[in-house]
Amino acid sequence: MRTLIWIPIASPEGNAASSVGGEHAFGETDWPGIRKTVAELELPYTNVHLYQDALPCCEKEYEVVRRIAESGSDNHELLLKLVDEGARLVGTEDASLLLHEYRLLQDVLGGQRQDDDDRNANRKQELLVERDRFIAARINATLPTAEIGLLFLGGNHCVEPLLDADILVTRLVPSVRNRRPTAGQPVHRQPTNAGFVPAR
Repeated sequence: MRTLIWIPIASPEGNAASSVGGEHAFGETDWPGIRKTVAELELPYTNVHLYQDALPCCEKEYEVVRRIAESGSDNHELLLKLVDEGARLVGTEDASLLLHEYRLLQDVLGGQRQDDDDRNANRKQELLVERDRFIAARINATLPTAEIGLLFLGGNHCVEPLLDADILVTRLVPSVRNRRPTAGQPVHRQPTNAGFVPAR
C-alpha cells in the first residue's frame, strides 16, 4: 500500500506555466495552516516524496523550487523546508504541456476573437486532462511501496481515478475554524474531523 496526501492549493490563471514562463501567480491558500497541519502529521520525511503543481521534470527541480521560493512563494518555501527535513522532491509535470499552457495563456491575454476564445477554452481543458494523466503516471512510477507522497495540486485537477489501485488518497485541508486538524480518512470514507476531507 502507498499513501498519497493531496494538499489542494489555489491555481490562478498562469500558475501552471509559472516554472516554464518565468512568472508566478500566488493564490489564496492558507499556507500557515498547511505548514502547521503538515508539521503535526510528524511524517517520516526520509520516506516522503513531494509532488508539486507546475514543477516540470527537468533534472533541476530543486533549482526551480528555490528560485520561485526566493520570489516569495510560501508554497515553494515549504517544499524547501520539507526537503531539508529529508523529503525527496520529484519532478511532477511534462514541461512541454506546461509550455503549451503558458503560450495559450499569452494568446488569451493578448485578446482573441470569440471563435478563438472558444477554441482556447477547449484546448485548455484538453491540456488539463493531459497534465492529469502525466501527473498520475509520475506518481504511479515514482512513489515506492509503503511510502508517502505529498501532492500540492490545484483543486481543478482530477488525478485520483488515474492512480494505481494500491495508492490510498487522502485530502488534507487545514481547519479554518480552529487550526487544529488531526487525522485523515481514506478517499472512499467519510471524514471524522475538520482536519481532512476525502478527495473526490
